[in-house]
Amino acid sequence: MFFRQLLARDATLSYFFGCGSCHVGVVVDPVLGDELWFLEEAAKQDVKITHVIDTHVHADHFSGARALAERTGAVYCLHESNAGRVNYPFEPLKDGQRIELGNVFVDVLHTPGHTPDSICLLVTDKRRTETPWFVLTGDTLFVGSAGRPDLAGKEIEMAGQLYGTLHQRLLTLPAEVELYPGHTSGSACGAGMSGKPMSTIGFEKRWNPMLAMSQDAFVTALTEAIPPRPAEMDRMVAFNLGN
Repeated sequence: MFFRQLLARDATLSYFFGCGSCHVGVVVDPVLGDELWFLEEAAKQDVKITHVIDTHVHADHFSGARALAERTGAVYCLHESNAGRVNYPFEPLKDGQRIELGNVFVDVLHTPGHTPDSICLLVTDKRRTETPWFVLTGDTLFVGSAGRPDLAGKEIEMAGQLYGTLHQRLLTLPAEVELYPGHTSGSACGAGMSGKPMSTIGFEKRWNPMLAMSQDAFVTALTEAIPPRPAEMDRMVAFNLGN
């Protein structure tokens, strides 16, 4: 397996990984304007980009996923709940779906809370083990924090959903599974996140203060610490919806 993490604008983290021996790879959450970086990395690895995935319709940056998919011939993927919401074709992803990239498996987890369409991607390298190696958590779980719940305009409801997602979907993963979030410190998508761009499920379970709270305390803390809305949020959302 090869794996690349890119620190993009506005403290956004993008990812490129896949099976080098089978010459296939997937890009996750690319920012508009970064397409050339992924094309150059693909050339270095001698791989074809077959899938480009957004973990949700972003509100903090202009997504470069559709542009990159068009340039590479890859399929562009979003959670299936976006059918009828976005104004362009996409490959719908379902909870429990597996994407096979040679010796690499990507299992889709529907993880609502930050947004209704949020997904996380659980990745396994079967040449090493059948146990998952890492999870890309998008804006659902950060290092030291959790995603903001207000972007859908229902912060109390969404914070409750996020609590359930964290405790029922992510914290049930093996403690050694590595965690790679969609942002690092400085992002408007969550409060109190660390500047370290990765962690493990076990470390976050023990030391992330948001994960030690009861549901009521979690909802209160998360909705009282919502950062200011991202600059140009309305334009970004409209662009990412294809409006």
